[in-house]
Amino acid sequence: MPDMTANPLDPVHLAHLAQCDARLKPLTDAFSHIQYRIRPGGFPALLGLIVEQQLSVKAADTIFARLRDGIGELTPQNLLAHDEDLLRGYGLSRPKIAYARALADAFHSGGFDTEALAALNIEDAAARLIALKGIGRWTAEVYLMFSEGRLDLFPVGDVALREAVGWLDDLTERPNEAYCAERARDWSPYRSVAAHLLWAWYGAVKRGEMSRQI
Repeated sequence: MPDMTANPLDPVHLAHLAQCDARLKPLTDAFSHIQYRIRPGGFPALLGLIVEQQLSVKAADTIFARLRDGIGELTPQNLLAHDEDLLRGYGLSRPKIAYARALADAFHSGGFDTEALAALNIEDAAARLIALKGIGRWTAEVYLMFSEGRLDLFPVGDVALREAVGWLDDLTERPNEAYCAERARDWSPYRSVAAHLLWAWYGAVKRGEMSRQI
């Protein structure tokens, strides 16, 4: 995946979340040290997110590394210069090859430019991304969160986040997307920061470092 940098979570954002939702306060205390992850944007970032879809982090990283080694600089032109057999050899499935080539075509033709997203609000920017073949809501929101640093997003399509929301609210089963979208309204305008806290908690629970009960 494209290299990430990170910035410390803002204490003002954490204080706001703890004040507006008492259930989040233990997480703002436990994970005040974590950082908000930022990755470079543009074509490489969107290509990386297409690779990540429905794969484990390890599998996606392996395929992305093969792709990067195989085509060199991650540009639309370089990807389009490789035929389907070569791309399959790097580990991409046929649907993902179609999505990757459609993405490269959109950039190469000038019909899409991620720099134009900065002037749009979150919903309009997400809609512009979703109009691209192979880019769904989750991919669009994760791009806006990680590559543009948008602070008020909560990708309800993310299974780990939904699982963590269930733990937070002491639910007996994983909540659906509608429940999580409504729940996250309480965390605006810092829903992305809340997502980082919930991801951190989810990871700590899965590693056996914390309990689901806080």
